[in-house]
Amino acid sequence: MKPKFDKDRLILGLAAPVLAIVAALVITSLILVADGDDPIHAFQVMVDYGSKSDSQVWIINKAIPYYLSALAVAIGFRMNLFNIGVDGQYRIAAFFAAVVGGALTLPGFLQIPLIIIVAMLVGALWSGIAGLLKTTRGVSEVISTIMLNSIAASIIGYFLAASRLGEREGNLIHTPSIPASSHFFTIPTTPDPIDGFIVVAVLVGFLYWFGLSRTRFGFDLRAVGQSESAAEASGVSVKRMVVTSMVLSGAVAGLVGMPTLLGVSYNYGTDFPVGIGFTGIAIALLGRNHPAGMALGALLWGFLERTGSQLEFEGYAQEIVGVIQGVIVLCVVIAYEVVRRYGLKSQQRKVGAQLAAQARKNDNAEVSA
Repeated sequence: MKPKFDKDRLILGLAAPVLAIVAALVITSLILVADGDDPIHAFQVMVDYGSKSDSQVWIINKAIPYYLSALAVAIGFRMNLFNIGVDGQYRIAAFFAAVVGGALTLPGFLQIPLIIIVAMLVGALWSGIAGLLKTTRGVSEVISTIMLNSIAASIIGYFLAASRLGEREGNLIHTPSIPASSHFFTIPTTPDPIDGFIVVAVLVGFLYWFGLSRTRFGFDLRAVGQSESAAEASGVSVKRMVVTSMVLSGAVAGLVGMPTLLGVSYNYGTDFPVGIGFTGIAIALLGRNHPAGMALGALLWGFLERTGSQLEFEGYAQEIVGVIQGVIVLCVVIAYEVVRRYGLKSQQRKVGAQLAAQARKNDNAEVSA
C-alpha cells in the first residue's frame, strides 16, 4: 500500500528552517544598523568572499572537525545526555595518539589506523568515566565532564613539559612529530587540497544515522532518551545504555583532533586548536542532531569564520561573527520549538474535531434507531 503524502508535515518541516533563517537575517540586520553599519553590504561581502574557490576549500576543511565534534555531542543528546566534555576528550585523545605516532616508525597503512584507534580508545575511556560516575554515583554528566576537561588539560600540560614527553621548538612545546609516511592523504583540488579525512567524517555520519535509525540499539538509545521509566519497563538497561552512549560519544570525540594531527600539525603542541568541542554543541543544536543538518551547520560555521575575517577589512566590528553565530543558533532552537508546539496544537485540534464528528455520528445513529 502506497503511504499517504502528509502535506502538513512537509509544511511544518520547511517552516522551521525558513523561519529561523528569516529571523536570523532580520535580527542580524538590526544589530548592524544599530551599530551604524550597512547590513546589505556586509552580506554581499560575505557571499562574494565565501564563494571564492580557496575559501570553499578552507570552509570544507574547517567543517570536518566541527562535524565530528557535533556528531559526538549528538550521540549524547539523543540519549538526553549533555556531554560537555568533548573538548577535553578530543584533546587528550589527540595528545596520546600523537605520542604513540611519534614513537613508532611503522608503515603508513599500519601506523595511521593505529593512531586513529588509539585516539578513539582514549576518547572513549575518558568519556566513559563520566558515564560510570553517573550510573554508579549519580553524578551529573555536565559536572563530571566539565571537571574532566580541566583534568585533561592538566595531564597534557604535565606530560608536554620538555623534560617528559615533549620537545621545545622556539616558543612552542610539542610531542615528537609523526613520520611522513603517517600523514593522511589529501584530495587534489585547485588552489588547495581538501583534507582526506572528509571520507572518515562522511563514514562516521552514515554510521551514526544507520545506528540510530536502523538498529535495535539505536531504538533503545532513543527510547531511553525519551523516557527512562518506559524504556526500563520494556526491558532496556538504562545504566548500560548511559555508559555505552557516553563511550561511543567519546570514541567519536577522539576523531575530532585527527584532521589536524594527521594533516596539518603532525604533532600535539601548545598551539593545538582548542574549543572545537564547544563549537560542536552549537552545531549539534543547529543541525537538530541530524547528520545532514549538522553537516550543513558545520559548513555554515566555517563560512562565517572565513568571511568574518574579510568583514574586519571592510571596517566591521571583529565581534560581529560571534554575534551572527549566536543569533543563528538561538533562532534555530526557538523556531523549531515554536513550530513543534504549533504542530502539536494543530494535531490536537484535528483529533478533537474527529472525536467530535464521531460523537455526533453516534448520536445521530442512536436517534435514528
